[in-house]
Amino acid sequence: MRLPGARASTIAGSVVLMSGLALVTLGGAQQPNRALTPTAARIQSPDAHNGRHDGERQLTALQDRLRRLPNDYTAWASLGLAYVQQARITADPSFYPKADGALSRSLDIQPRDNYLALLGQGATAAARHDFTGALALAERAAAIDPQASSVYGVMGDALIELGRYDEAFRAIQRMLDLSPDTGSLARGSYTWELRGNIPLARMNLERARDEAGSRSDMAFADYYLGELAFNSGDLAGARSHYLAGQRADATYLPLRAGLAKVLAAEGQTAAALAAYKAVTEELPQPGYLVEYGDLLASTGDTDAARRQYELVRVEEQLFRSQGVNTDLELALFDADHGRASQALRTAQAERGRRDSIAIDDALAWALHANGRDREALAAARRAARLGFRSASFAYHRGMIEASLGERAAAVRDLRLALAINPHFSLLQAPIARARLAELTS
Repeated sequence: MRLPGARASTIAGSVVLMSGLALVTLGGAQQPNRALTPTAARIQSPDAHNGRHDGERQLTALQDRLRRLPNDYTAWASLGLAYVQQARITADPSFYPKADGALSRSLDIQPRDNYLALLGQGATAAARHDFTGALALAERAAAIDPQASSVYGVMGDALIELGRYDEAFRAIQRMLDLSPDTGSLARGSYTWELRGNIPLARMNLERARDEAGSRSDMAFADYYLGELAFNSGDLAGARSHYLAGQRADATYLPLRAGLAKVLAAEGQTAAALAAYKAVTEELPQPGYLVEYGDLLASTGDTDAARRQYELVRVEEQLFRSQGVNTDLELALFDADHGRASQALRTAQAERGRRDSIAIDDALAWALHANGRDREALAAARRAARLGFRSASFAYHRGMIEASLGERAAAVRDLRLALAINPHFSLLQAPIARARLAELTS
C-alpha cells in the first residue's frame, strides 16, 4: 500500500539539543505509515530514520540524565519524543504510553511555556493518527515559540492528513524559511509530490541529502529518492538510490525493503522472497507484511500469504490497543483482500474524521468493492484534485470507470496507471493490464 501521507509521516525534522547532546530527532507520518503503510505514512510522528541502536543509546543517555536530574523537564520531554521515535523504529506501539508518561511528567514539572512537551504530545498524537489533536498541540507549541521550526513540521503534517492542503503548504514553507534542513526540505519535496511536480519533489530531496547532517539523514533522503524513482517506474534509479542509502547507513531497514520491492518488480522472485522474509523477521511492520504476503500470493503460495495477512491483523490489533487509529490503511487492505463490507465501514468512519485525497481514494475503492460504483467514481475523481501522480489512484479510477461502462475514460486511466508505474502492485498491476486488454480488444 502506497499512500500519500505515509511518506509525510516519516519526514525528518529538527534536532533538539540539550547541553550539547543531540537528544531527539523530530519528524513528521515510516516509515513507511503508518500503522500499515511501509512508506506510507511520513506524517505521524517523530521519524524513524535513525537506527534502532542509535535510539537505544539515546534512551539510555536520557534515562541516565534523569536519574541524576529528576526535575529536568526538558529531558523528560526529550525522553517522550525518543519513545515515540523508538515506536517508529521498532513498530512497537507499547512505546506510546511511555511517551505519554514522560511528556506528562515534563508538564507536571513545568506546566507553563513548555513548548517541547507540547510538541512531543503533538508528535505522539500524530503517531496515533489523531491529526486533529496533533494540530491543536502544535499550534499551542507555536504560540509559545513561533521561531521553532519543528512545530511547523508537525503542524504541516497534521494539516496534510486532514486535507487542509493550502494551510499545510504554508506551514511547511514557514518551516523551510526558519530552517532549510533535511527535515524541512523533505517535507517540501512531499508538498510538490502531492501536487504532481516530480522534478521539484526530486530536487528538494536531492538538496535534503546535500544538507544532511548525519549518515542516517543521508540514508533517509536516499530512501525517499528511491521511492520517487520506484513510484515513477524507474527500477534502475530506485535500486541506485536504495544502494546509495545503504552505503550511508546500512542499518536503515526501509532501504532493504525497497531493494526487496525492486527484486520483486524485476521478476527475481526467489531473491525477493528471501529479502522480504529477512525484513519481516527483523521488523514485522504491517506494510512489509502486506508486501511479503502479496508476493507470496503472486507465486500461488496462498497458505503462506494468508499467514502474513493474519499477522497484519495481529499487528493492527496491537496498534489499536495502544490508541493508534489504522482505519485508512485497513480500508485499502480489506478492499484488496476480500473484506468489502468491513473496508467500507472503516473508510466511511475515517472520512468522517478527515478530508484528504488518501481518504477519497480509499473510500472510492471500498465503495467499488461493494458495487457502489457511481458513488465510488465521484470519490475517485475527487482524489485526483491535487494532481498527485499515483498509479494506484489512476488504477482505482480506471477500474471503477470500466465497471460503469465508461470505456474511453477507463482506457485512459488504466493506461495512465501503467505509464506512471507498471510495477505499482504485484497483485493489481496484472489485473490492470488484463482489463485494459479487454477494453481495447
